[in-house]
Amino acid sequence: MAKKNKKEKKVKAASKRVVKIKSKKLTNGLPKVSTKAFGKDGKALDGVRILDFTHVQSGPTCTQLLAWLGADVIKVERPGVGDITRGQLVDVKGADSLYFTMLNHNKRSITIDSKHPQGKRVLDALIKSCDVLVENFAPGALDRMGLTWEHIHKTNPRMVVASVKGFGPGPYEDCKVYENVAQCAGGSASTTGFREGPPLVTGAQIGDSGTGLHLALGIVAALYQRNRTGRGQKVLAAMQDGVLNLCRVKLRDQQRLKAGPLTEYSQYGENVPFGDSVPRAGNDSGGGQPGWILKCKGWETDPDAYIYFITQAPVWEPICDLIGEPTWKTDPEYATPRARLPKLKKIFARIEDWTKTKTKFEVMELCNKVDIPVGPILSMKEIAEEPSLRKTGTVVEVDHPKRGKYLTVGNPIKMSDSISEVTRSPLLGEHTDEILKDVLGFKASEIAEIKGSGALSAPEKKEKAA
Repeated sequence: MAKKNKKEKKVKAASKRVVKIKSKKLTNGLPKVSTKAFGKDGKALDGVRILDFTHVQSGPTCTQLLAWLGADVIKVERPGVGDITRGQLVDVKGADSLYFTMLNHNKRSITIDSKHPQGKRVLDALIKSCDVLVENFAPGALDRMGLTWEHIHKTNPRMVVASVKGFGPGPYEDCKVYENVAQCAGGSASTTGFREGPPLVTGAQIGDSGTGLHLALGIVAALYQRNRTGRGQKVLAAMQDGVLNLCRVKLRDQQRLKAGPLTEYSQYGENVPFGDSVPRAGNDSGGGQPGWILKCKGWETDPDAYIYFITQAPVWEPICDLIGEPTWKTDPEYATPRARLPKLKKIFARIEDWTKTKTKFEVMELCNKVDIPVGPILSMKEIAEEPSLRKTGTVVEVDHPKRGKYLTVGNPIKMSDSISEVTRSPLLGEHTDEILKDVLGFKASEIAEIKGSGALSAPEKKEKAA
């Protein structure tokens, strides 16, 4: 009987353990499902605090995105000067430039002299209070400020230290890099432009903003890993690496060259031989489908009256019908993709004869009805005035106390349970007192001592002798 009771107890104990394991598996360690309406239970990064040492574009792109997702971003700036872009490309006298405002929404600003002992005291307090430090200084600058990885990790072992640099470890890692340098070093410029012309940089800021977006993903991943390990780590996004990641199809084509010519490139149909590296291909499609930019009605006076037109194989027959060449559907000279390759120039010329009789929006409407992929060349004016982009928050109007209302780009990532609002960029040092008191918990007497030391303000200019 005693043995039986022991067995029963063991079975009950085991079943309890199984229940616990099962329930743990079901919840996966997550909190209970929220009963609040979607979009009413905070933002994705609520509770995350970012110490933002970034400036110009690559770093601010990263931290602005994190701020839009709900992080509390504290931007550290030099007293009296601030981020250099505040005063670059100024269009409204006495106000921060659009260059600055459009990269620093939803942030708070504190001014600190990092060389001053009291400034270092504030910085150490911020390191203890924040989850992530983000910087895009020149190589070695953070170390020279005394903020080495060892110092930061010792002060706050949970802190993630994220950096944008021009190059990763290697022969060029100490070089300064800007947007166009990154495009050139990352493979974009050598593959952009027309075959007969020089390399070109793109209008999109793939070096700066592109790398900032890569870094933001790395930060979020590091924070997620910290939930398991309890510790921070270093995150590096090199601009060369970021550009190359966006140019991966060209690295793909570089390897395909070993197997023969790239048949989807227009130079193949023109019997122009390929060299030993990927050529510039003008407006050829990078996805293997022949495409080109064609003139539309009004092109003589409108520089953007063009449309990108792809002659995708599955919709070849509707293309023939639209442009008035129904016999091309069955003509062996045109009926198959292989047969069309040597004649792409002639085919696009014929399609252009048709597109020139219609506006780019009319072409788009007619083509979309039969699933022909086309894209109108939209000017920045057209994009700024597009109502649908305003409605989705992709283009946002923001009011600024010194420059008035202006347009900016909103969060490109739309989440159903983390709704982004775009708030104006901070004035220089606008939140210094607020951060010292509410974030760092300094007493009024301590704040007065720190401010009195000159650690948070620009040194007074000495008057010149008469």
